[in-house]
Amino acid sequence: MKVGIILGSVRDGRAGEAVAKWVHEQAQGRDATYELIDLKTFDVPMLTSGTHPMMAKKKYDDERVQAWSDAIDACDAYIFVTPEYNHGVPGTLKNAVDSLGQEWVGKAVSLVGYGSVGGVRSIENWRLVLANFSMRITRAEINLITFFDWSEGLFEPLERRGQELSDLFDALEEIAG
Repeated sequence: MKVGIILGSVRDGRAGEAVAKWVHEQAQGRDATYELIDLKTFDVPMLTSGTHPMMAKKKYDDERVQAWSDAIDACDAYIFVTPEYNHGVPGTLKNAVDSLGQEWVGKAVSLVGYGSVGGVRSIENWRLVLANFSMRITRAEINLITFFDWSEGLFEPLERRGQELSDLFDALEEIAG
């Protein structure tokens, strides 16, 4: 099983990079293969294609979208590392998700959120969006709080986060298997 850890922020100086690397490091040695997928490296354009992504049959007219499609389609399950912006999902990641169709359908996903209240509103938004693709979403989630899981700008997750993440991996692997 291949699990894509999707780093969903593309901002300069993004806090999510340290989070995604931590998730990836913690996943090493598990039965599944975990791969870090950095959305920023794909430069996915705004969705403007006249062809609805669900009707595109995984063939896109923009090479950046095609590269994104190929990376996503190669995975059996996902972990979204998602910030919370203005009580919701980050626009660039939402656009990237919306730019694809069949690649997401029926696959398993877990959510790792971060922000001043742990990314909980972003995660709740994602649950609604991803349900549209009939994705199987774990109840287990990680809520990293900027006031507790960062110190002087450095990501230093609370001690309990390691067990929470292990439980998330277990849940994801079970429903994806």
